[in-house]
Amino acid sequence: MRHRIAVVGGGPAGLAFARVMHRHGHRVTVLERDSSPHARPPGGTLDLHAGLGRLALDKAGVLAEFTALSRPEGQAMRILATDGTVLRDWRPRPDDLANPEIDRGQLRDLLLGPLDVRWGHAVTRVEPGTAEGTVVHGADGRREAFDLVVGADGAWSRVRPAVSPVTPHYTGVTAVETSLDDIDTRHPGLARLVGDGSLAVYGVNRSLVAQRSSGGHVRVYAQFRAPLDHRPAGTVTDPAGVEAVRSELLALFEGWAEPVRELLRHGAAFTRRPLHVLPVAHTWTHVRGVTLLGDAAHLMPPLGAGANLALLEGAELADSLAESLAADPADPTGLDAAVRAFEERMWARAARWAARTAAGLERLVSPDPAAAVALFDEVQPS
Repeated sequence: MRHRIAVVGGGPAGLAFARVMHRHGHRVTVLERDSSPHARPPGGTLDLHAGLGRLALDKAGVLAEFTALSRPEGQAMRILATDGTVLRDWRPRPDDLANPEIDRGQLRDLLLGPLDVRWGHAVTRVEPGTAEGTVVHGADGRREAFDLVVGADGAWSRVRPAVSPVTPHYTGVTAVETSLDDIDTRHPGLARLVGDGSLAVYGVNRSLVAQRSSGGHVRVYAQFRAPLDHRPAGTVTDPAGVEAVRSELLALFEGWAEPVRELLRHGAAFTRRPLHVLPVAHTWTHVRGVTLLGDAAHLMPPLGAGANLALLEGAELADSLAESLAADPADPTGLDAAVRAFEERMWARAARWAARTAAGLERLVSPDPAAAVALFDEVQPS
């Protein structure tokens, strides 16, 4: 008996789940709203941890490919005071593989491999408990039934309402992102400032972080405390709008060292993202035929844990389902029991990480910049 299984969302959680299921010989329908893998920028770089993201890649059978693509030197971290004084300049040893970096786009392509993704398939809602099973409703009016639907569709999940009424709430911190291309050639001084990995500067209730990706690409993130209605979220690309955002940010970081402010002067677009989270201990009453992974289940501040957890959860759920199907392919209760047990494990682990990242954000964007440097000292390898 072949069970009908779908995952909504082609991000790290959804692709890890589908890839590990594929490795076990089970087909998963991947539904992704983007029209293609390259429909929008994939985002910055990720540091994958040995017991989390890299364990998931091992389960998916792509750890060797990851190792070849990853950048151990990207773990480097430099922290400056607002006047430009170097407070910390940590560089990994050549053999240090604690948290090597990989571009999100490279990770996505690595996991896609042989998977069959339905691109351009936006889901509007999921309806569990019908006579047909769990029905997925598409924006194009299409409806399709599955035995299990896995929601891996991010912060504003369309699957989540099938199991939980909870929606994300604003943290009080907004991030504005821009980027610099070909930094080593076009802006060699800034390239030296950023180094091989990341640069961070912490001030009173604001911070500026630059993070290197492959190919000379650097993403710059300005984070600050502001009301939710401070400015609308979204990407600004028109010249007048870009200059208005640039002027706003330069004013926000007035008095900081000019080389640091220079990171804001060259971006051709700005994206404003108010940071939202789900409650630290978000759980739900189990609903047969539906579950959640990653940000859909436990959205937390972007401090390096979310993607790692999402990858591992996708891989672990796939392993659990494959084990259940191997024991008795014809028993639908076994599949449901595997999902229930997985949810219990996921909730406990995610709650611990959500608490850590919530506390971390409070220290990284706080009235006391020294708290951010102290946090780095606590978590950074010696």
